[in-house]
Amino acid sequence: SFLCPYSSALLPKMAKQNSPSLIEVVKQVAEQQHSQASEIEKSKTVLFQLQAKFQQLEKEMDSILLETKATEREIYLQDDAIEVTKYHCENLEAQVRALYSENLKLRRDAETVQEEFEMTFARNNEYREKIKAHKHLFWETESKMPVMIQLAKKKTVVKALKTKKEELMRDLQNPQGSVIKQVQEEITLLKREITTLKEFINKKSDFLEEEKKMHAKLRKEIEVQNKRYNAILKRLHCQLNKLHSNKRQQHWNVQQLEKKAAELRKCLGVVQLHSSI
Repeated sequence: SFLCPYSSALLPKMAKQNSPSLIEVVKQVAEQQHSQASEIEKSKTVLFQLQAKFQQLEKEMDSILLETKATEREIYLQDDAIEVTKYHCENLEAQVRALYSENLKLRRDAETVQEEFEMTFARNNEYREKIKAHKHLFWETESKMPVMIQLAKKKTVVKALKTKKEELMRDLQNPQGSVIKQVQEEITLLKREITTLKEFINKKSDFLEEEKKMHAKLRKEIEVQNKRYNAILKRLHCQLNKLHSNKRQQHWNVQQLEKKAAELRKCLGVVQLHSSI
């Protein structure tokens, strides 16, 4: 019953041989069957091992598939994070470019304001020098005016006439009539001259009053101009200080944005490194 088909096929051929040879053949067949049974057992053992290993490999494949899906999901999330980071970086770079342009504009405005300030300051100094020279020239011209010279001469004449009048008043105590008449005639002439001098003096006084009014008007205009230029200088100083403050603030903002951009670039590099791994 344990003979295989191969051994059954050999029996007719073996029957033609003698008995000892048949026994040996049967023995060989039995050994061969035993060897085949042992190999079959080994094959079954190997088969069981391979099936167990195949199941383990299937489990490992499932685990690898799960890990692959998780990795793909993480890669998708990282891709989204990379896109968001790129968007933020682009926005930050645009802000940095805008701040840089505004900083350049503020610098040009500051230079323009500085130039206007220097020009205004130079014009103000020139105007002050002209006013000072005008005052000096006016005082010098006033002292040399013919009217002032004539007025000084007339004052000398009036003083001399007053002295003569006093002398005549003393002479009036003399009872001689001719002297009184002469004195009266001279007094009449003196009164006329005094009246003429008074009219002349009044005219000159009016002229001097007009000159004083004109100088007062000039002084007021000078004060108004000085106040206006001082206000302009104050406004320019305020604008310059504001521009310097804005410049410092913009410089600080640019530094902060550059730091933030550097951090984001560093994070982006780390994310890209993980993605490549």
